[in-house]
Amino acid sequence: MSEQNLDMDLSSGIAAFESKHFNSAAPLLAPLAEEGNPEAQYRMAIMAQNGLGMVENELLAYKYMKAAAESGMGIAQHGLGFMFMEGECVEQNGEKAIEWFRKAADQGLVGSMTTLAMMYQEGRGVPKDEEEAKKWYKLAGFDEFA
Repeated sequence: MSEQNLDMDLSSGIAAFESKHFNSAAPLLAPLAEEGNPEAQYRMAIMAQNGLGMVENELLAYKYMKAAAESGMGIAQHGLGFMFMEGECVEQNGEKAIEWFRKAADQGLVGSMTTLAMMYQEGRGVPKDEEEAKKWYKLAGFDEFA
């Protein structure tokens, strides 16, 4: 398949995903996800996790979310952190959640910074640490908490 066709399938698959036409998105994105495209992997992970356009599949959701996160995609790193924090599709692990949220936060994702702050503030998955919580709230732009 040519590079142009792959780009067209990716664009079409993302458009279908964004417009919630998951039954159309899945067959376009699945082969690209298998080939290692992080954009396709991230969206396939969301669909597999929630049973959108396919049967719910936690193993597939974790596989694709982890692959996209490992490629450096910030939103996938946040998604993987959330999986570990909540124990969705994978065994709950606060340390791994912190690790992935930190990677996403290092890329500027405010949601990850806020989640890190909350985890430190509540001692969720990590020892309670008000100073670390304040640091992350401040980085996220919430000066009233810092």
